[in-house]
Amino acid sequence: MCTLDERILEHLADDSWSSPLHISRVIKFDASRGRVSERCQLLSQVGLVAPIFEGSNMYEITREGQEYLDGKLDVETRPTPSTQALQS
Repeated sequence: MCTLDERILEHLADDSWSSPLHISRVIKFDASRGRVSERCQLLSQVGLVAPIFEGSNMYEITREGQEYLDGKLDVETRPTPSTQALQS
């Protein structure tokens, strides 16, 4: 987990769902749409966010993502994401 991941989760907790483009424009963090998209895909692999429907590039926070923000979930217990599985 990096600081950007936490900002993405916080944004999704407040806005219910969002696209990487929108997130990159509104969070107070210098990150491109591509970087936010990559982080969303990795967060999805570990179950902290999920696409709002199959094949979507819009994401929502999961119960586990909210538990992480609430300090109830240790991400060290989550599977390690694979950067090889990232989509362009």
